Amino acid sequence: MIDERITVLIVDDHPLFRDGLQQALMLENDIRVLGAQQDGESALKAARELTPDVIVLDINLPDINGIQVMRQLKTERTPSAFVILTAYHDSEQVLHAMRAGAAAYCPKDVQPDELIEIIRDVADGKYVVNNERLDVRALDQWMQSSVESMSGPYIIDSEEHFVPLSPREMEILEMVTNGLSNKEIAAKLQISQQTVKNHMTSILKKLNVEDRTQAAVNALRRGWVRIKDTNAPSIRSE
Repeated sequence: MIDERITVLIVDDHPLFRDGLQQALMLENDIRVLGAQQDGESALKAARELTPDVIVLDINLPDINGIQVMRQLKTERTPSAFVILTAYHDSEQVLHAMRAGAAAYCPKDVQPDELIEIIRDVADGKYVVNNERLDVRALDQWMQSSVESMSGPYIIDSEEHFVPLSPREMEILEMVTNGLSNKEIAAKLQISQQTVKNHMTSILKKLNVEDRTQAAVNALRRGWVRIKDTNAPSIRSE
């Protein structure tokens, strides 16, 4: 007999939330939980091996953040639909996630029954934004109107409205946030200091900030990176 249940992979680094969600989903007859991961690397491995229908993915993860995980899997043409969970919720972040390939974007205080319905919706090919159920055309219209109404970090020009950070830029931004200088970043990545400076110029432009400190604060506030060592040095000016 063919199992027609919706298969789900949970990715969240908070044990109570992760286990609680898994228990809630296991009570549903039409949903099968394939696994629960706590970081980006294990999420990538599990998603590739299991190819779930839906991946419930926290943005703020150790090592690789949720947006990076999703973008990598999208690049690999993984067929899963992504439900993004975050404690940080604003219109720019919603647009960022949906343009990166999410099927739904939810605050982490979402009620379990509501999240279960969202999982069913995205498995059925729908999109969920701000509690609205959208088809592809409606999603495109929402993104276009959102882009036109914003002048924030991802509005670059009339042709390319949304420009997320590249994986290398995210890597450098995390190092900056953890207090490394350009020289230290260059040595760690085995690239020139000028290349690091070029990346930093691009990062500042994309985030619409003036300096490294603002870029780091922006990244921390949105949950893109984490400070690995509580005794790490302060952010350096160059």
